[in-house]
Amino acid sequence: MRMSALVALILTVAAAAATAQEWPAKPIKIIVPFTPGTGQDIIARTLGPKLTERLGQSVVIENRAGAAGNIGTEAVVKSAADGYTLLLTASPVVFNPLIYTTLNWDPYRDLMPVANLTDGFLALVVGNSVPANNVKEFVALLKARPGQLSYASPGVGTPQHLTGELFKVATGTFMLHVPYRGSAGAVTDVIGGSVEAMFMPVHTVLPQVKQGRLKILGVANDKRVSVAPEVPTIAEAGGPRDVNASVWYAMYAPAKTAPEIISKLSATLRDILRQPDVADSLNKQGLTVNYMNPQELTAMMRSETTRWARIVKEKGLKGE
Repeated sequence: MRMSALVALILTVAAAAATAQEWPAKPIKIIVPFTPGTGQDIIARTLGPKLTERLGQSVVIENRAGAAGNIGTEAVVKSAADGYTLLLTASPVVFNPLIYTTLNWDPYRDLMPVANLTDGFLALVVGNSVPANNVKEFVALLKARPGQLSYASPGVGTPQHLTGELFKVATGTFMLHVPYRGSAGAVTDVIGGSVEAMFMPVHTVLPQVKQGRLKILGVANDKRVSVAPEVPTIAEAGGPRDVNASVWYAMYAPAKTAPEIISKLSATLRDILRQPDVADSLNKQGLTVNYMNPQELTAMMRSETTRWARIVKEKGLKGE
């Protein structure tokens, strides 16, 4: 009986190794759990053709948005762990389990990290009707008018939402959170003045600033960003020093995917991200290449979980 079990185990391991060596033998699907045009989607469509060239199989991008990224993420979790269904997502992969208590997935149990790909950066912006031209003045305004100002976000649990809560904790102020279903309506209302502020990706706010429709007060990072070197950090603009909230974008596979597949895919992504044309294309979208291997990504995820759990608990944040 023991010998039979040993033989079965050897055959299983051998079959898995053979599958990994053959991978990929058919097209690969990358699920983006957010809408087209988002940072995740831009990265997927930038890397997709490069992966096709390197791996010799077509790569299909599928947007499966909804529920703050939970729908698309769950679809990947339930997929076969064979390397043919992948997830390209962002920071909410660790935010959501802190906020949504009824999720059917856990990032550490159900997903296998492949690589961190890029970082993006958020900036604090306000409408033109807000009487503040830097972060110091805005904080003073919040303290002078407690509970009277609000900030928008694309939804509960998004990086924009949590960065807003981090800002409130760091400044000892209060703004009402107004969640939207996506960024478009939120930006429109900040421009229109019905909501005073918002944290937005730096590269998306710059056109609005140049057109005179919004004011950018500072970047939520510890140093200025290359896409907008003229914009000060929140600290440089008179705000607190600990509002650092970059958005990281990473790729995952279902748990139990063969280590050989993960290793090959991660190394391929590393080499692609080193190509100057890829880095340049992503930089123009406000994204900075920041490759991390699976072990480094896992360590960063755990650090982020610990960091944001404090904010979620302190503010009593819950998703529906």
